[in-house]
Amino acid sequence: MATRVEQLLAQSVADSIPETPHGSPSIAPSLTYSESADDETEIEDPQQETRRPRRASTRLIVQSPADIQRITGETTSQLVRRCCGGGCCLDLEARRKEGVEYKSVDLPDNEAFRSLLLRIDEVPTRLTNIADLPEQTAFLYPLRKPSSLPSPRGSASYLGVGGDSVVDTSDAEEVLQKLSLEDLDTTIQPPSFVQPHPPHHVFPARIYNCRELTRPGAEKRTFHFDLDVTDYPPGEFVDFKVGGAIGVSAPNNFKDVEEILDLLLVPRFLRDKPVLLRTTKGRWPTVWGDDKARELVTTRRDLLTWCSDIQSYPPTKQLLRVLGEYATEENERQLLLFLCSAEGQGVFCDFRTGPHISILQLLHAFPSAKPPLDVLLSVLQPLMPRFYSLSNDPHDSFEKTADGKQRRLIEIAVSVHETADFRTGTRTGVGSGFFQRQALKFLEARERGEKEPDLYIPMFKGLMANPLAKEFVSDGPMLLIGAGVGIAPFRGFVQRRLKTANCANKVWVLQGVRDSLVDELYSGEWGVHEDEVKRVVESRRGPGRYVQEEVKQQADLVWYIINSVDGRVFVCGSSKGMGEGVEEALVEVAMKKGNLGREEAKRFWELKRDAGQYIAETW
Repeated sequence: MATRVEQLLAQSVADSIPETPHGSPSIAPSLTYSESADDETEIEDPQQETRRPRRASTRLIVQSPADIQRITGETTSQLVRRCCGGGCCLDLEARRKEGVEYKSVDLPDNEAFRSLLLRIDEVPTRLTNIADLPEQTAFLYPLRKPSSLPSPRGSASYLGVGGDSVVDTSDAEEVLQKLSLEDLDTTIQPPSFVQPHPPHHVFPARIYNCRELTRPGAEKRTFHFDLDVTDYPPGEFVDFKVGGAIGVSAPNNFKDVEEILDLLLVPRFLRDKPVLLRTTKGRWPTVWGDDKARELVTTRRDLLTWCSDIQSYPPTKQLLRVLGEYATEENERQLLLFLCSAEGQGVFCDFRTGPHISILQLLHAFPSAKPPLDVLLSVLQPLMPRFYSLSNDPHDSFEKTADGKQRRLIEIAVSVHETADFRTGTRTGVGSGFFQRQALKFLEARERGEKEPDLYIPMFKGLMANPLAKEFVSDGPMLLIGAGVGIAPFRGFVQRRLKTANCANKVWVLQGVRDSLVDELYSGEWGVHEDEVKRVVESRRGPGRYVQEEVKQQADLVWYIINSVDGRVFVCGSSKGMGEGVEEALVEVAMKKGNLGREEAKRFWELKRDAGQYIAETW
């Protein structure tokens, strides 16, 4: 016997022409249609893969027992046997064991160490289960040109590569050509071996224009970028799509990289000098390359700038073990080894879940720890691309320059993410911080009178099967729900819809903001019918309401759209607060309008998600 949910779904498919919502009057905005609009459809990629579920854009820290061992230094079985899960290991007094001798340790006297908030008074004189020193997988060797003198090994010339390593060759010129830096400006783009995935190459897109979308007083600054992709390399089988995303290979802050090299005592004359990198296994320093050994020529600065993440991940026991191994001050070494031991597990757990800690902060906190750069690179996490949704219709975005040339532009919006910093109070994320630095440089250059500042964004066509772009269609009613920068891709949806609208082609936008006077993104830029298309919900101005409350208020509209042929409900924004609240509001709408129980209502939206009618892209 068919369930109530299945009956509702069958009925929604059978209704070829949905009825206009009725009952209590809805305060939903209406839509004015364009009689002259063309009925266009999205051209699907010829090699597009079949649809599959995808995680939200969150950073996954642990997904296997190997990840747990990498972070904690213990296997899952060891951790389960020793930990009861009650949090008693965080109790300083409870950690003391009878018969165990403790001693005082002088704590480093610097602001960086104090900012770690380590609750350490005394440590055991004998530590057990100290994490093993991790395997070194990256090795740096100096390059030495072959001598013009006869080779002592006979007719074959050779190229010495650090230590006792020797590379035999019958043609020194050919070897030198392979072991030389590529002619690439790595101040604006990463080395070519950081290629995200064939055939996608990182392309330095010039910033054509930039402006700040938020006003003074907004909690988060948001910048809009127009990127010139006219000269994007041809030959790739995908194009920019409405609601799609681009990948950005954002570098670490150049100042932070320089400071880390200073703290590690890497001589300045060596930082940009060609060096041979040999890896024994893994994907690093590529992004999604094969797991294999590699040999390539690069520089120390490029590896630390483009290939290793120096701030996004909490420190692991492997990283602390390396710092402890190379710490020359005994008190620093004891503290670091304590954090890597079974006795220090509680402090370590508290340490990882406390203030956001970067490798730069650790090097300042334990100033005598100066591991070799290649040893440090072996334990740092790879620097991964960041993805940003397009905020325009890329099929119809061109600009004519003063010299009459036509440039193709794509547009994105980036909100600056900030976390605590031990020196400046706050610091920005890798991606958003890079965008903010580029934006401020651009705006300053424009104030100086420069018409085309020489600034770039290293980007590539997004590899992800972006659900927003994948499920966008030119027919059927559509409800777009977003808050913050999550509203950006919907601007492109509306631009496309208003050009292809017909009598059955409706679109509504529910935009959540804190205060429309300071952080309403793209106000006045949605098209000629913006007032009829978009409703803004303010949480910190006037009576104060959240977008999920407006979803429940618009129950008739939601139910009409989701049960229409080709009807779509899109949700985009932060999963905390907005995403969770909207999901709960949609469940309540289904309970009210469909006369369903809570579990049936949840199942209803799950089936709509599987059918591609309910799409939530949250992070």
